[in-house]
Amino acid sequence: MHKTNEITRRMSHSIKKIVFFDFIKNQKTLVQFEYNKSIQEFTTFAVPVQAEVFCAFSSIDELKEILSTEKHSKREKLILGGGSNMLFTKDFEGLVLKNEISGKEIVKETEKEVFIKAGAGENWHEFVLFCVSKNWGGIENLSLIPGNVGASPMQNIGAYGVEIKDVFHSLEALNLETLKIETFSKEECRFGYRESIFKNSHKGKYIITSVTFELQKQPVFNTSYGAIESQLKEMNVSKPSVSAISEAVIAIRSSKLPDPKIIGNAGSFFKNPVISGTQFNSLKTQFPQIANYPQKDGTVKIAAGWLIDQMGWKGKTIGSYGVHKNQALVLVNYGGAIGKDIYDLSSRIIQSVSETYGITLEREVNLY
Repeated sequence: MHKTNEITRRMSHSIKKIVFFDFIKNQKTLVQFEYNKSIQEFTTFAVPVQAEVFCAFSSIDELKEILSTEKHSKREKLILGGGSNMLFTKDFEGLVLKNEISGKEIVKETEKEVFIKAGAGENWHEFVLFCVSKNWGGIENLSLIPGNVGASPMQNIGAYGVEIKDVFHSLEALNLETLKIETFSKEECRFGYRESIFKNSHKGKYIITSVTFELQKQPVFNTSYGAIESQLKEMNVSKPSVSAISEAVIAIRSSKLPDPKIIGNAGSFFKNPVISGTQFNSLKTQFPQIANYPQKDGTVKIAAGWLIDQMGWKGKTIGSYGVHKNQALVLVNYGGAIGKDIYDLSSRIIQSVSETYGITLEREVNLY
């Protein structure tokens, strides 16, 4: 009976509904709506999922036109960029809007700094490489992170000692209620650890259209985090540069993390938990080797990957999905898994870590 239910459950995700189209056309725009559209190819986890309505936009005018359409204005909306930080456990009953706004523009430049504005639909890694090619420092440590520019401030993405808030200047976003563009400063974004106002009080109320970064012409390099220094030595680099650090980060990430084009994944699935100094001291007594990073406020960040690895999850495979062999933070879809499989696995990991260490892991990936 269990096997029959499992077959039925998986078949329900492979049934193809009829896809059809309609259009909006005026002097400025031609917008196409697709119904019952598979969006599996637009997400890095590559689990089967359909959107009730799907529409891509490449300009603010097109976006306003879509949102003004009476037929779709009341639907629940989801903004899709690079699809790299999301997991669908069911089909999306609403309007999926794929942000394809591109372009790069220098808005201000001094002897020491350059302020560059990028469309939210720009591929993040390609944008990083563009800045690296200009020798503009600040985001080289964030090389090879999947996704688009628009998601970078939303998640306050970070890696190897650098976060978006360190280089962020401002962003522009469309207010879904007024359909007007508003500008947000660094302070107004309220950045936290993998957090911003757009993941909390402003979630679902704005669509980010562009981001402006403040980069350095005379950068101060951050090579102390992780294995960057050892990788630079392996590359025979004695004097760090923007391009060398970018190459080192790419090499490190490539050796540890699976390419989502080959193995479905969303990068780090869990946040590193932050606990009180008192709780850490207690854990340290029981687990002397616990991987930790003391914070300035007296709290301690614990390496979630270490916790998961200690519980025996690293490299574990369950049918067509599991935990990556080189990085315990990364849950993977080897092909054929559905979103609920991945979600259930994450729940089991959270439970096991909680029972042993008294720490509740938090998912970094957005769930739908």
